[in-house]
Amino acid sequence: MSAGAGDAIALRLDTASAAPWGRPLLQTISMALSPGTVLALAGPNGAGKSSLLQLIAGDIPLAGGRLELNGKPLRAWSHTERAQQIAYLPQMSLLNFPYTVREVALLGRIPHNSGAARDTRFAEQAMRATDTLTLGERLYTRLSGGEKQRTQLARVFAQIEDEGSLAGKVLLLDEPTSALDLAHQEQILSAVHALADRGCAVILVIHDLNLAARVADQLLVLDAGRQIALGTPSDVLTVELLRAVFHVDVTLFHAAPGGVPVIMPNDRARA
Repeated sequence: MSAGAGDAIALRLDTASAAPWGRPLLQTISMALSPGTVLALAGPNGAGKSSLLQLIAGDIPLAGGRLELNGKPLRAWSHTERAQQIAYLPQMSLLNFPYTVREVALLGRIPHNSGAARDTRFAEQAMRATDTLTLGERLYTRLSGGEKQRTQLARVFAQIEDEGSLAGKVLLLDEPTSALDLAHQEQILSAVHALADRGCAVILVIHDLNLAARVADQLLVLDAGRQIALGTPSDVLTVELLRAVFHVDVTLFHAAPGGVPVIMPNDRARA
């Protein structure tokens, strides 16, 4: 978490619920996210993690409760204003047009109308952060899965960029490292923390709980669309919660006193 992150609230949900198409997906979700905080969403498949990101991004409507961005209801922001403050990378980003990697990164600058020179600078900055600068003239449709994921990350990094502080901006990432090798996974997570250090609030879905515990300041656990736990990874990740929510028996280790927990399923712990 960046210094001074507790001075304001970038994103607030108060008993928020969502029921698009008449089907309840989320019920009574409450949290307050300060600038510079990295929050990981965890839960079994179908728990509502992606739905929560869609709700915050404005892609599905709020059915009840409150959802505020920088103290103002999300619905009160225009589409352009919202896109200037919130960048969202879903699990699947379909793009079948023959754009180059550079052109895809520049798509993130469309909401800003900040001039070609600044847009190019921010796009190239995002491409460096995602190791896609050398891919700049390659066609997106001819990339590997991991290269496509890094290119889409460059797009949302470019979208969230601004001069100086990023306080008040929110970055939503749904499984952002699922197609990446270990080196690029570490590079992307380092870039995410660099954005958080400048005040950007980050919410990301990571299925690897050990990775989530290592990278996140806060952990929100969902199950069947309901909020189960919210707190630091050390407070949330208990043997009892993992058994109740994920239906696994585990042993928890700590690499250092007071450090984040390391989860080992018991069959592996006995091996």
